[in-house]
Amino acid sequence: MPDKGNSAVGEHGVSKQTKATKRAAVKPSGAKPTPETAASKSKTTTAVVKPVVKASAKPVKASAKPVKAAASPPKTAKAPRAAKPESHLAMVRRARKINRELAEVYPYAHPELDFRSPFELLVATVLSAQTTDLRVNQTTPALFAKYPTPEDLAAAVPEEVEELIRPTGFFRAKTKSIMGLAAALRDDFGGEVPGRLEDLVKLPGVGRKTAFVVLGNAYGVPGITVDTHFMRLARRWKWTEQDDPVKIEAEVAEIFPKSEWTMLSHRVIFHGRRICHARKPACGACPIAHLCPAYGEGETDPEKAKKLLKYEKGGFPGQRLNPPPDYPGRPAPPLGASS
Repeated sequence: MPDKGNSAVGEHGVSKQTKATKRAAVKPSGAKPTPETAASKSKTTTAVVKPVVKASAKPVKASAKPVKAAASPPKTAKAPRAAKPESHLAMVRRARKINRELAEVYPYAHPELDFRSPFELLVATVLSAQTTDLRVNQTTPALFAKYPTPEDLAAAVPEEVEELIRPTGFFRAKTKSIMGLAAALRDDFGGEVPGRLEDLVKLPGVGRKTAFVVLGNAYGVPGITVDTHFMRLARRWKWTEQDDPVKIEAEVAEIFPKSEWTMLSHRVIFHGRRICHARKPACGACPIAHLCPAYGEGETDPEKAKKLLKYEKGGFPGQRLNPPPDYPGRPAPPLGASS
């Protein structure tokens, strides 16, 4: 067997001579290329380079457009300036203009309780708590027919009074109040309703609001009546930010001359009952919408807003059975009668 070192076959079974022949066929790296080789190489290089250049040129052109657009972004609109808060002087001027325009809208504004004397107005105002003036006006004729004076009411049987004023609600508490004030008028004021604020507020069931109703409409003493309607509108119109009736009264009193207080109260309350309602203000039918900072809280469509109007503004009866002669609406019907 021949020695392994002299074998012509390598460890992988390939002939050593064959390997040597292949190595000889490969030229060294430093050898000069022949003309045929150079030409072949040039063709190969050109064929490879051309596609690369063309392929790389297209993306460059395509990417040029977004770069140009990014260089000059579109101009954005400036944010609107915040409205300046209304000064106190501007608010006062606007408030007084509202009062003047309401005077043109409601030249017939008046207290909406039927009464023939300060005593009747006092009792009717106490009964108007938590109910409408209309319901009070429908109830008091029978009450005053039976008890025309403070002395008569003070001596009445409570259960009989309760039955007469039952339609106004809270009739037990109201009976106690009106019989108590009747007794106080009989015992302390000679059966007459006093004409001073400090005396009126001492009577049972009588607060500042009730006192100013009596003073302003029975005695001609100016006063601001801050009821729920007045409170709501004074806040909507930015006359005040207070919630307490006494504080609202004080702040509004600083805006208007004293001679205007009573009629201002009537106009504001009229507007609150007829147009500027608590839940659905008729903004689209409001004659002072251009002066109202709360415009838009209610219905702004004119036709829809007209359907929200109440009393004479909506073509319905008013609250009084016996309204003043200049009232443009229809009188309210008596209790139990069809409207």
